[in-house]
Amino acid sequence: MASAAEQLAANMNFASFQKATELHKRIWFTLIALVVYRLGTYVPIPGVDPAAFSRLFSGNAEGILGMFNTFSGGAVERMAIFSLNVMPYISASIIVQLMGTVYPPWEKLKKEGGEAGRKTLNQYTRYLAVVLAVVQSFSIAVGLSAQPGVVASGVGPTFFIVSTVVALTGGTLFLMWLGEQITSRGVGNGVSLIIFAGIVAHLPMSIGQLLVQSQTSGNYTPMFLIVIGAVAAILAIVFIERSQRRLLVHYPKRQQGNRMIGGESSFMPLKINTAGVIPPIFASSLLLLPTTAMQFISSTNLPNSLSWLPGVVGALQHGQPAFMIFYALLIIFFSFFYTSVVFNPEETAENLRKYGGFLPGIRPGKRTAEYLDYVLTRLTVIGAAYITAVCVAPELMMAAMKSNQFAMGGTSILIVVTVTMDTVAQIQSHLLAHQYEGLIKKSKLRGGRNNR
Repeated sequence: MASAAEQLAANMNFASFQKATELHKRIWFTLIALVVYRLGTYVPIPGVDPAAFSRLFSGNAEGILGMFNTFSGGAVERMAIFSLNVMPYISASIIVQLMGTVYPPWEKLKKEGGEAGRKTLNQYTRYLAVVLAVVQSFSIAVGLSAQPGVVASGVGPTFFIVSTVVALTGGTLFLMWLGEQITSRGVGNGVSLIIFAGIVAHLPMSIGQLLVQSQTSGNYTPMFLIVIGAVAAILAIVFIERSQRRLLVHYPKRQQGNRMIGGESSFMPLKINTAGVIPPIFASSLLLLPTTAMQFISSTNLPNSLSWLPGVVGALQHGQPAFMIFYALLIIFFSFFYTSVVFNPEETAENLRKYGGFLPGIRPGKRTAEYLDYVLTRLTVIGAAYITAVCVAPELMMAAMKSNQFAMGGTSILIVVTVTMDTVAQIQSHLLAHQYEGLIKKSKLRGGRNNR
């Protein structure tokens, strides 16, 4: 027999959506916030010559700048105040998570601090995001000031560097605040939705460029293959991301006063892809970083001992076979590495033992931790293979077409689909909560009438 929650979910329809006025407000707030974000991607930082920077960007679009431009919705190619997007905040979050597993004071805050500890770690994440944003914006300002013609005439180098650091860091801080507001007052995860909006906004331009390439060559077969591959990738992502390995957990009966409580069973869901979208983002960033740095360095000024460097960097460019191989290997590595960071079998086993839960046929404590690690390792093998296939297959197709559309890549598709699924799940949970409230009000009204 279906549970009450399943029965309510089955009865959700457009009529119930119309009655959920609180959900309407949340959706409108989210849409308005994303519109504000999109407007900010068209506000340029002061002191940059647009024509000169456009020429500079077109020569470096195949590196990490192209990927960041896709995630920021074209803000990088316009050198807007939102060019850094929320990448410093994401990097800071990952660093704090890593430190929470190896740095004892932060590990104690994470395990024993409760809600206060979580807020403290969130505050540390914000501080670190500011530091990373300042460092990255300073590097960008110095790099741009060193390029001839990029800085507008009459603008001093010191003023340009200071104004660029203030504008880019302020833009990142505003997006951090906007993302938190979306999370608390809107629908979905705010930071994820900001990246989602950037990718979706850049998607029509990428599709248009593919159409132009197909019209120029007169061959539309590669474009149809890309469409079929994208549909197959979406289906695979939806299937895998919704898949779980459920471990049965028993809680024994215990006597409390004159009553016996407990004796219940539940499931511990383990996702196949525990690492999420972090592995492909890290892998592509590391591989594209040498290419981007090399494009800003003149190969004629290299010493003889580094004469091999341009050839190696050229082999690691986007679309090259070496890039594909190292990309796949790094995705697999980061899948296992990040999974080990976000899921601790020993800690989970200890929490189960503390609350009296156990897995059938397995002793609590060390044996449970070993079994959880055994199951998680095999799930991560499947998850790593799935992420690698989703991310590398589009790269192979685009390399065959000699195209460089990051918005059509596997990482972008993975982010768009997962964020969409999470947002839809949150909307459904809000509708479910609204239906519960309606049932409670009806039951109270019936109880009041019966008392009369």
